[in-house]
Amino acid sequence: MAKSNPSADDKAPLDPAAARIVAKVRWLMLISGATTLVAIAAVFGVIGYRVFKAEGSAPAEVTALLPKGARVVATAIAEDRIMVTIDVGGTIEIRIFDAKTLNPAGRLKFATEP
Repeated sequence: MAKSNPSADDKAPLDPAAARIVAKVRWLMLISGATTLVAIAAVFGVIGYRVFKAEGSAPAEVTALLPKGARVVATAIAEDRIMVTIDVGGTIEIRIFDAKTLNPAGRLKFATEP
């Protein structure tokens, strides 16, 4: 039984039809490889952007001090704010906090007209 010599097969010229198919397959492999590299670069770009441009996150635990004798009446969330309604000795006060960092964002006091 005769064995074929692989090195002899590599040196044989291809007919023009086979050469066109090989060239087309190489071109398609090049395009798919480039597309894959661009997609991987885009994913790493988005991950890097989110890691380095992430805003501060809230700590695990925060204690907000209330005046002595105050009590929380209600809480509410709107967009990126947390509102806490407090009764301080008969006067209503709303304290506003940033939902992401839990830092105080404002205070609204109510008083009766004289």
